[in-house]
Amino acid sequence: MLTISMVLLVRHATGSYGMAGAAAAITGAASALCAPQGGRLADRYGQRAVLLPGVVLHALSVTAVVVLAVSGAPAWALLSTAVPAGATVPQVGPMVRSRWAVALDDPLSPLMQTAAAFESVTDELTFVVGPVIATALCTAVHPAAGLVAEAALTLVGGMLFAAQRRSEPHTHQASASEGRAHTSALSLPGVRALAVAFLGVGAVFGGMQVSLAAFTQEVGRPGLNGVLYGTFAAGNMAAGAVYGAVSWRHAPRTRLLAAYVGLTVACAPLWAAHSLALLSVLPLIAGLFIAPTIVTGYSLVDALVPRTARTEAFTWLTGAVAFGQAIAVTVAGLLTDARGSSAGFVVPLVGTSLALVVLVGLRGRLVPAPSGAGVAGGIGHRPPVSVD
Repeated sequence: MLTISMVLLVRHATGSYGMAGAAAAITGAASALCAPQGGRLADRYGQRAVLLPGVVLHALSVTAVVVLAVSGAPAWALLSTAVPAGATVPQVGPMVRSRWAVALDDPLSPLMQTAAAFESVTDELTFVVGPVIATALCTAVHPAAGLVAEAALTLVGGMLFAAQRRSEPHTHQASASEGRAHTSALSLPGVRALAVAFLGVGAVFGGMQVSLAAFTQEVGRPGLNGVLYGTFAAGNMAAGAVYGAVSWRHAPRTRLLAAYVGLTVACAPLWAAHSLALLSVLPLIAGLFIAPTIVTGYSLVDALVPRTARTEAFTWLTGAVAFGQAIAVTVAGLLTDARGSSAGFVVPLVGTSLALVVLVGLRGRLVPAPSGAGVAGGIGHRPPVSVD
């Protein structure tokens, strides 16, 4: 709800999709840059210690954005307050996935794929419901109502999640002798390759949000924005449910590359669609390839990254999505202001195409190290096991 509500409120306050895209971009960039630091702190000091103050600060920051927007504050003030609004976004998704990894205690278990798919489905349920609720609140109640609801839901939901103590992973504080052992999960080549792939996924999210909003304005049906974006998310959710139920024979790397090729191809015709009928179907098709990409990426993290750095690794991926989304909403907003929604739909295609080229080039980094081997990049070492 945060990004789409930010777009709709700032666009109402300034009259510019470019400015709205810039505000959403700053929010996403701040989230992307701060999320890994929050994940690292959660690994070391516990999720509850990071989450409780985070959700309070987020609610206060979003409230500041709303107050400035409705009071007619200058654009620079809106853009400034977008920084703490994004920086304090609670990383609940990575925290949940880290709890699953601890509960199942086997990164190569088929149940990890099912758990990751389950989390993807529940995430996508929010992507189906969230934009519809945010758009309805912003168009039917008040342009600021979407952000107010987002802040309230984040505060209440974050506190309820923090109250679940039994499933919280143990902390992993680094000792002085470990030195570099806990520098950053991004030091692993496989995490860097996955981050690039997730940047492309973020480009799809951001390009869709701005371009669909502009398209519905062009055809005089702004209320359908949430419905069309919800259709895109519904395809994602359905694919996640099916993907998690299938026992795949191919390796995760092969599945990831196949899903990414499909996503890139699905984004290709968006810019040429000029009717509600086509833009009700094409985003749905693109959404079908999002979940397999995300689920497989998270499954690879479980196999590539030691337990002591998993929450941080997950936040690098979610941060990559947010950063890709930030770049996409900025570029799509500028293109939409200049040439209409069709130009904005070019952003998902360009983003996924560039990411696919990099992902193919780095595919060798996506093979888990043999059991018992040291992990490249200085994160740590798997404990030796006896062999009978």
